[in-house]
Amino acid sequence: MKGKHPAEVIRTALAETLVLYYPFAGRLREMFGDALQPPFPCFDELLFDVPGSDGILNCPLLLIQVVTRLKCGGFIFALRFNHTMCDGPGLKQFVSSVAAMARGEATHLILPVWERHLLDAPDPPRVTLTHHEYDEVEATVTTTTTSLPFDNVVQCSFFFGPAQVSLLRRLLPLHLRHCTKFELLTAFLWRCRSLAINLHPHEEVRMLCVVNARSRMEPLSCGRDTMVTLLCFRQQ
Repeated sequence: MKGKHPAEVIRTALAETLVLYYPFAGRLREMFGDALQPPFPCFDELLFDVPGSDGILNCPLLLIQVVTRLKCGGFIFALRFNHTMCDGPGLKQFVSSVAAMARGEATHLILPVWERHLLDAPDPPRVTLTHHEYDEVEATVTTTTTSLPFDNVVQCSFFFGPAQVSLLRRLLPLHLRHCTKFELLTAFLWRCRSLAINLHPHEEVRMLCVVNARSRMEPLSCGRDTMVTLLCFRQQ
């Protein structure tokens, strides 16, 4: 909308969108787990840390800031949300709704579906699988030749494009080359880490992978919010 400050336009659109996405205006009263990790450098330079809003419990579930105007006419839209409310596609749908409201296209919105029964426990509840991903982990990983402290780990990002994936696939035996990219990269990273810390051949290790579980469940209608699932792999 020409002539209007982007913050005012988005504030109005946000108020209209929150009528449909009303849980984002609330608070969580109970939650399992520790603080979100890892910390993000420069985060405070993009989004002002409103006092009392950086936790999980009893804090705003959604924080948006539209302040910084660029010389080219653009602006910076910064957002922080509580990941226990929805997954990545759910957040994308919400932000798309805000943008549609700002453009005056409210009639084309996909309405949200606030249901959690996909992940509900059986009635009556019963244990069918031991979830070792919740086992207590010692402060260090000790093997016969090395001790790896968790407080001295370097975080790095690695990007695997088509060329790197093709090269790794050619290293596999012929009968394994039909594996998926996820299986290929998971096995590669697992093997490299095991070699790097010199694990004992019979030592138990664990690996956690964040995956999109939507395709693993019943067909999901447009607008349904779904939490991302953590899968745990164990090997002895």
